[in-house]
Amino acid sequence: MTVTPANAVELIRLWPDGPPTRIEGVPEEVEYPVRGGRAGRPPVVSHLFDPTRTGDVPEGSSNGVGVIVVPGGGWTINAWTHEGVDVARWLSALGYTAFVLKYRLQATDPDPQAFEARMAAVDAGLAARLSGGKKPSAISELISTEPYLQARAACADDGRRAIELVREQAGRFGVRPETVGMIGFSAGAFLAVDVALDPRAEQVAFIAPIYGGETQGAPIPPDAPPLFSAAAQDDVLVKIVEGLHADWSAADRSSELHVFARGGHGFGMLRQGLPSDRWTDLFLAWLDSLGVASA
Repeated sequence: MTVTPANAVELIRLWPDGPPTRIEGVPEEVEYPVRGGRAGRPPVVSHLFDPTRTGDVPEGSSNGVGVIVVPGGGWTINAWTHEGVDVARWLSALGYTAFVLKYRLQATDPDPQAFEARMAAVDAGLAARLSGGKKPSAISELISTEPYLQARAACADDGRRAIELVREQAGRFGVRPETVGMIGFSAGAFLAVDVALDPRAEQVAFIAPIYGGETQGAPIPPDAPPLFSAAAQDDVLVKIVEGLHADWSAADRSSELHVFARGGHGFGMLRQGLPSDRWTDLFLAWLDSLGVASA
């Protein structure tokens, strides 16, 4: 099924005539309210092959800034609630126009029990207690399968297409095209960085990869956008996030990084009573410092 926020303006298909590449073996899209995991794990969308973009306009006055929100999910699911529509509703209440990107994924088993077992294994891996020296410095140390590589390339194409559509239709959403930016979580953070490294069009105004993203040694473009990143020290991906900040800074591009003592992986908009809860305030302060809302 297709899931949309209650006050969504509309749901727009990214590729009405079909995407430029196809991921084989993906069954019909399904929403799974997965049991267990972080905070009972809010509903997620799996088996996705027809990506869409959902618009969420401000309830009051708009500040003219468009933000494309990209949920995470290990290229296997879209964590549609706490890393997607909850983020969009929070931003739209503050005057931003948010667009939640539902991007293509690698194929998963259509059997609910098999799917839950797979996601439980993913959760266990992300929750692993590793010493700093044993934490990966690249996502390829955790996953490097061909289906993952295919899905990562496809979802980057979906991200570029989402930016193109938001800019094309900016006027009717009350958005200034030059202010469009991206915030992504986990796999969505990798998407945002992949697109910024190879935009194939005018750069976005900013990116905020949250607990994810890497350069893979690729050169940082001279027009790379300002970057905001946040992760927790007890996240298995923290070294990858720190490496991204180091690469952006070494290229003399604007980068702000916050590493919290605790928070784990995948906190999104969840409130845990942990240091990572502060990321939203810090992100808003950073956005304000860019001046995009007042440009």
